[in-house]
This record gives sequence, C-alpha cells and structure tokens, in this order.
Amino acid sequence: MSNVKKAASALISVFHKDGLEPIVRKFQELGITVYSTGGTEKFIKELGIDVVPVEEVTSYPSILGGRVKTLHPKVFGGILNRQDNESDVAQLDEYEIPQLDIVIVDLYPFEKTVASGASEQDIIEKIDIGGISLIRAAAKNYKDVLCVSSMEDYGEFLELITTGKGSTSLEDRKNFATKAFNVSSHYDTAIFNYFNQQQMAVLKISETKGKSLRYGENPHQKGFFFGDFEAMFTKLHGKELSYNNLLDVDAAVNLMNEFRKDDPTFAILKHNNACGLATRDSIHQAYVDALAGDPVSAFGGILISNVEIDKPTAEEIHKLFCEVVIAPSYSDDALNILKGKKNRIILIQNETDLPDTLVRTCLNGILVQDKDYKTDTLIDLKYVTDKEPSKRELEDLIFASKLCKHTKSNTIVLAKNKQLCASGTGQTSRVDALNQAIHKAQTFNFELDGAVMASDAFFPFPDCVEIANKSGITSVIQPGGSIKDQLSIDYCNENGMAMVMTGTRHFKH
Repeated sequence: MSNVKKAASALISVFHKDGLEPIVRKFQELGITVYSTGGTEKFIKELGIDVVPVEEVTSYPSILGGRVKTLHPKVFGGILNRQDNESDVAQLDEYEIPQLDIVIVDLYPFEKTVASGASEQDIIEKIDIGGISLIRAAAKNYKDVLCVSSMEDYGEFLELITTGKGSTSLEDRKNFATKAFNVSSHYDTAIFNYFNQQQMAVLKISETKGKSLRYGENPHQKGFFFGDFEAMFTKLHGKELSYNNLLDVDAAVNLMNEFRKDDPTFAILKHNNACGLATRDSIHQAYVDALAGDPVSAFGGILISNVEIDKPTAEEIHKLFCEVVIAPSYSDDALNILKGKKNRIILIQNETDLPDTLVRTCLNGILVQDKDYKTDTLIDLKYVTDKEPSKRELEDLIFASKLCKHTKSNTIVLAKNKQLCASGTGQTSRVDALNQAIHKAQTFNFELDGAVMASDAFFPFPDCVEIANKSGITSVIQPGGSIKDQLSIDYCNENGMAMVMTGTRHFKH
C-alpha cells in the first residue's frame, strides 16, 4: 500500500478548544467525517458543522461523570486496526467499526492544576485516562493514523492537510507520533513526580521547552537549555544569552537570593563566583563598593541588584563593559542609559520558584541532591573563643558566610563593613585560598585591619587563623567539626581573635 494516505474520518476530543475551529472547517471542506464527544461535540455543532457523536458508534453514553467516554473497542478498534492486514479490515466490517484516520486529542491540564494549589481531589480528576490512551493508540499506529496531541501543533497540522488536501505521508504521521509520545511521556512524568514526593529513589525529568544555544561552554561543543526562561526573566534588551551566560546568571540569582530582604545589595560575578559584593543604604553606593572589590575581574561580568536600579547607578554601570544586568526593576532613565550598549543583556527577574534539587551527570550516571537552602544566621552561631565578635563584626560574619556558601570550594572570603574585600576560590588548599584572598585585597588597597574571614569548611590546623591574624583580621566564622578545632580556638584566644562556629559546612564543587 502507498505510504500516502487520504483521510476520510477524524476523532476529535479536546479539553482546549482554542484554534480548533479552522481545522474543523477544513475537515468540512475536505469531506472528512468528524466523530466527537461531550463539550467538543457541542462546540462543533454550534459552528454549524456536522458531527457524529461517539455514542452513536459505541451505543454507550458518557458514564461515571465523564470518566468513561471513548474507552470502547469500537473507538480503539477504529484507531488500532492495521489497514494492510486482511483480518483487521474484516473485523472492522464484522463489528461495524469505523476507520479513524486522524485523532485530535489533548490532555487535562494536570500540571497547571497542581501549580494552582488545587485540592488533591481536583488534581486526581485531572489525571487523563481516555485522552492518554487515545494518544498512545493513534501514535502507535502511525502507519495508518495521524495523531495531533497538542493545540500547539494545530497550525502545522492545518497547513499539512491544506497543502495535501487531506492526504499525509508516512513521514508526516511519524513526526506527529513523535510529538505525541513526547506529550504522553511528559504527562506521565508530571503525575509520577506529584505522587512520589521523594518516597522512591527514582529520577524522572521531563522538559518540553528546549532551546538550542549557539554553542556550549566552548565553540566546538553543542549546547541546549531546557526550561522556561521567559517565566523567570523578562528580557528587555541585548543579544541572546550563551551557555556560559546562563551558568553565570544562575550563580548570580542564587547568590542574591541570600540578600533579597536585606538593604540595597549589589553583586558582580565572573565565572560563577562573586568578584564584588556590597550592602549599603543606596544601590548606587552598593554598586560602587561592589565594583571596588575587583574592578579588573568585573570586566565582562554579570551584575545583579536586589532592588530597582536607578539613574545614578545606571550611569556608573554604563562605564563598564558587562554581559548581563539583572534587577527586579529599572527606572525609565536607568533603562534608557543601560540600553546604550547594543549587546548588553538587561533582565528583570520575576518571582518564580526554583527547583529544590540539583542534578548533574557523573561517570556513567547522575548525581542528585537537595539544594543548600541553609543560610547561617545569628541564632546558629556557637561562640567558641574568649572574645566575642562585636555587633559590626557579627553583621560582617553573616554577610561573608552568605557569600562563602556561593563561592567555589575551597574558598575563603574576607569582608569588612558589608563589603567583599576579596575571596580565594576553587583552591586545592585552604591556605592557598586564604593567601589568594589576602593578595587580592592588598592589590586593590583594602585595609584588612578589623576585617572578618569566612571559610566554607573547618580548619584542620591553626595555620589559617594565624595567617589571618597577621593580616589584621579580627574575627572568623567557620563550620567547625575538625578533631583539631581546639588548636585554632587556642590560637585565637592567645591572640585576641574572635571565632564563631555554625555547625554547617557549605562546600560548592
């Protein structure tokens, strides 16, 4: 038999009616018989178009409050029969089963219902049974049937049958079958994840909104982003974001989430690490002091604010070459200034939920872990030295701890007056991280007398507190937990330093 098939009949049963009318009218024009159910049948009748109720075929009404409408051998026989199989064709005649060439079905909005905060009963009722069965059946039998499983595909389908005058090729039908199995597998994943709630050690991820990037981390690598970027950000200006841009934006957002409720705070990031961060009374001063942390690394960086960016701040930012600027809002004057660079990406961060789990490939498998939502606060601190930090030092210790949590391990963060002085990032030795931080701070003329030090993990030896003390640092925050904690505590006591422990390690690999 020819791979090109001309449709004579179609089954339509959809939840969403948007965009359906042009298809139904095209069917009428092409002489395609339409079978339908419930609300879809009523919709088609109100258009003045002939439609055959499925009940006339099955001799059964819709029962159980609409839970059972199409689950019948005469419906599924019309879909699953193999037209090149003499026995199948004979049984269609024997049992008076109509051949169904096209199936247009969508699914109840399960994910939207869950997201709306609906009751469990309402959510369960949005688990589609008939629809998912029709989609699987039609997609399985793509050699003879074309399945349209989403209103997003209506335009492509309408163009296809218009051009082909009701005929489709095997390639067309297989293409729509692929789309259908994408819809069905995503739907099943959403339902499973709703029920699972971490009860089973099973990972199911399905993202249907994928976007090809220009390339990956390097030009010779392919890159893709799967997610709803538009839900999280409103892009106001600039070029397309790259793979590396997206990683840096992710790091910036996660860092600034620690300071969402704080006074005006500005951060500058480069390669996923902050090279500048400051909290001040105004966002303008916060930016100026953040930039002072490392004006060299800030070139080509990612900038983020926790409050609206105003005109004075935008004027300062405009002097710097930067890839991305992120803020909850911008004044009109600020936006006009920032748009002065054609390629500068300007984003408004919207209120959205972020995933609770982190996923990454590892060896021949995948690692999954909870997100680190623990933020060190004053009530977490254990005062372990004779000298306690002053009020100002405590504020700086918490400030430095928040930043340390979002900096690559091994890391040391030096801060003073809610300003990042310098950090040592991604070092194999904590001593190297500290020496790197001190060197950077001195390079940019920071006075470390009275500064504080944060470490993402414990000190196995007192060497770090000794180096810090000789550089003028007066207070330290660290998780503790080393069998040699007392050595560091003793050094602090002997040299008038204050140390607090949080009991929580914040490695970031």
